[in-house]
Parts: sequence; C-alpha cells; structure tokens
Amino acid sequence: MSSQFSRSKEQPGSRRVLPDPLSTPAPAPASRTLRHDRVSRLNSSGSADVLKDRTSDSYAERRENRLAARRAEQEAAGSGNYKKMYEEALLTNERLKTRLEGSKQELVMMQTQLERANQRKGRGVESCRSNIQLETEKKERRALERNISDMEEEIKVQTDLKMENQRLKDENGALIRVISKLSK
Repeated sequence: MSSQFSRSKEQPGSRRVLPDPLSTPAPAPASRTLRHDRVSRLNSSGSADVLKDRTSDSYAERRENRLAARRAEQEAAGSGNYKKMYEEALLTNERLKTRLEGSKQELVMMQTQLERANQRKGRGVESCRSNIQLETEKKERRALERNISDMEEEIKVQTDLKMENQRLKDENGALIRVISKLSK
C-alpha cells in the first residue's frame, strides 16, 4: 500500500497519510443502485436524449458563431493586408526580375570571355603543338640522315669489298692456271 504525505497548515512539522486512490474500497451497493436507477429513469423516459440533443445543438451553434465572428474579424483585418501583400509581392517580383536579367547578362559576358580565352588557348596550344611537331620532325629527320649516311658508308665498304673480292678471284684464277701449266 502506498501512502502520500502532505503537510497541513495547522501542524507545520507533522505529516498526514492520505489514502491511496487505487486501494480505496469499492462504493457501497446502495450508491450503485442509486446511480443505476437515475440512469435507467433517464433512459426510459427519453429525456436524457433530448437533453443531450439540446446541449449538442447549442454547443454547435455557439461554436459556429465563434468561428463566424473570428472569420469576420480576419476578413476585416485582412482586406487591407491583401492589397498590401499583393503590392509587396509585385515589388519583390520586379526586384527578382531585374536581378535575373543582370545575372543573364553576366552569364553572356562570362561565356564570351570563356570562348575568347579558349580561342587564345587553342591558338597557343596549336602553336605549341606545331613547335613540338617541328621538333620531333627535326629529330626524326636527323635520325634518318644519320641512317642514310651510315648506309652510304656501308655501301662504299661493300663496293670496296666487292672489288677486292673480284681482284682476289682474278688472282685465284691466274694462280690456278699457273699451277695447271706447271703440273703438265
């Protein structure tokens, strides 16, 4: 069983134990029957339904009246505000339109500057590319010229070797003839 303590004004230092609402005993059977009788009488005569209908109708009417009054106040206060709000919206729209136009002009200017820069860069890139190509072509040309000069030297050496080879063949043929005459 839980207990709750409270201080009373008469006795400042004392505590009073309050009964736990969950542990309170059930109401006496007599009180139950009285309540039951009252409910049954109201239900049997139908007056509770009529009373209920009357209270709900008056509640709904009062609620509707309050809402209508509130709407009327808002409309009266808001009619001037709508015009003011409309004018403010028009002003903001105009400001936004001018900002948009300015932004569009800036965008066009930036695009033209970007195109010019790309064209300049393209020219610079083309000149760089052509310089690089010229340098590589020069290197290739030098390499080819070296190869040609090497081949020319090899051809000269080869012709010299052919001539010497031919001379040796001729000498060999002459020696063979001399040996064949001597051997007869």
